Amino acid sequence: MALARSYKAAFAPLHRANRLHTSAVLYARQNAAAAPAPTKLRRVVPDLEPLKFDDEVLEDQVPAEDDAPEPTHKYLEQQRNMLYYLRLIEHEMPKLVAYRKPFVPPNASQPLVVRSISYGGEPHPAAAKRTIVVPVAGLPLKNEAAIHKFKVLAGVRWSPDAPTNSGIDSEESGGEHGYFKISCEDFPKPAMNLKWASDTLDRLLAAANDARETFADIPLDTRHIEARIRKAKKGGHIYGQQTHRPSLKDFPKEWLPAPKLEAAAAPGASST
Repeated sequence: MALARSYKAAFAPLHRANRLHTSAVLYARQNAAAAPAPTKLRRVVPDLEPLKFDDEVLEDQVPAEDDAPEPTHKYLEQQRNMLYYLRLIEHEMPKLVAYRKPFVPPNASQPLVVRSISYGGEPHPAAAKRTIVVPVAGLPLKNEAAIHKFKVLAGVRWSPDAPTNSGIDSEESGGEHGYFKISCEDFPKPAMNLKWASDTLDRLLAAANDARETFADIPLDTRHIEARIRKAKKGGHIYGQQTHRPSLKDFPKEWLPAPKLEAAAAPGASST
């Protein structure tokens, strides 16, 4: 009886309206249609204005003199240096045309090649070094005995080929007696180092032209050349090949076979 009363209480509105429906879906649709339309929600736009704060509050946190981090200052310094050199190229380089000189090849009276090292104006200990390279054939030596004596006195400073950093091409003439190279970096000024190297070369020339002692019985020492070839390890470091690779001209002539023409022309040779 209690279930019947609850059932009647639940369906009382339908009984009053004489619209009894057994489908719950239809009932929900009717209630949705009868309900008032929902009101449209209003969109709230947030305030995008910047937050106002007092500058005096942050004075103790950010120092006034530190306006950018250190990497930024270094980058700006690099940019300033680049602009400085670009201005030099644009405004100062054209003025160097006034110092232009035509190239004049050195003649026989100027055989010396003076080499220096520069680091673009920056101070460096090697910037004071001076090197002199000269072909022995271009030096004022009297005879073959003086040339031999000069090579013996030069020692490791003489080489049969031009040094790679001398500025002399291997195809240039005048290298039949080899090349002499001397350098100095003991003094603080470049002119002092060049003067010492020049004076040493003059003393060697005076001693080589002295005919009282010819050094004819002293062979030329080439151990420094053989050591250089051995160190390079390009095939000439094998024993017996320090100076050159053996060829047919290095064999005794009596070891070589006689050519066919000479064998045919020899007496007693049978002709077919």
